[in-house]
Amino acid sequence: MFGIIRPCRNRMGAELRSAWLSHLCGMCLSLRDEHGHLSRLVTNYDGLMISAAVEAQSGVSRRSAGPCALRGMKSADVAIGSGARLAASVSLVLASLKIQDHVDDGDGLAGRVGWAGRAVARRWASKGLGTASDLGFDASVMVDAVRRQPEVEAGAGLGSSVLVVTEPTETATAFAVGQTAIIAGRPGNVEPLREVGRLFGRVAHLIDAVEDLEEDRASGAWNPLLATGTPVEEAHRLCLDAVAGIRLALGDVEFTDARLVHKLLVHELEESIIRVFGKRRRHEYPPGKPRWSDPGSGLWAYPRLNWQRQPRGCFEGCGAFLYMCGTCQFCCRDPFPGPWSDKRRDGCDPGPDCSPNCDCDCNCCPCD
Repeated sequence: MFGIIRPCRNRMGAELRSAWLSHLCGMCLSLRDEHGHLSRLVTNYDGLMISAAVEAQSGVSRRSAGPCALRGMKSADVAIGSGARLAASVSLVLASLKIQDHVDDGDGLAGRVGWAGRAVARRWASKGLGTASDLGFDASVMVDAVRRQPEVEAGAGLGSSVLVVTEPTETATAFAVGQTAIIAGRPGNVEPLREVGRLFGRVAHLIDAVEDLEEDRASGAWNPLLATGTPVEEAHRLCLDAVAGIRLALGDVEFTDARLVHKLLVHELEESIIRVFGKRRRHEYPPGKPRWSDPGSGLWAYPRLNWQRQPRGCFEGCGAFLYMCGTCQFCCRDPFPGPWSDKRRDGCDPGPDCSPNCDCDCNCCPCD
């Protein structure tokens, strides 16, 4: 869907990572079996949240899958059933809309091969809507919401609330996440899960806007923060408030096993916000631009962590890579810059794990 949740295996622990991987593989295989190999391109980390949410409410449903190159030619137990199919359907529909948007704007690969992009978008939309219909899910609600985005953006201007711009995304994700309760046979969970989906969509949209901010500013492209005059610190505040709302909404959901969903939608979503906005407190932001907290002193003073990326060439990047290896920056510095790309990367800090001895710094973690 968006690709903002990027779990680190050290933070998740063996059991939750195995469950997470089973949903990822289950969605990929569901796409292959129902829609062909090409459709597996839409497999993404955020989409598996749909499958995980269904299983968290209805119980585990697995099958054994054969070796796969992406698993190091190992077999695995993968998620099956309505949850994996719903995740595949939602991912196909949203991917088709994204491709169509690129074609209309004339950007990216899809924009350069417009006729082929439109054909792929139509095919994926048809297949995604067909699977959704089989599941009793009217995906046209999501389609209509996303297609309103250009109209909403055209009506937004300086002084408008940025939440007006994020509303179509919020509506689409709210409907998709709420549908997991219907498929799981838990109608009482629909409303709190729609709230979870709505707030997740808000965070995803704002994170995307902040990540593209400098590039859009330089190119003159439309960006919701620039168009509405919303400061970055305000976007950060809205994201933090959204995660707090997700915590509360999850507390109203009746789960069979909430550990993975809680890990993804609370802890890992918080990590995504840290990845983009940094660990600084709100009042420490300079106007208009976030600055990441960088433990860059002593041996870690090089390379610096820059707000605007400054990519390095081949040889300079190789030197940075060797130096960072020798000073343990990849495993101990958090965050650290990519040696070639200069992108901000998260260190592998195990952090709190939702285990029976969970020490999460929240009071809503259903880990017992």
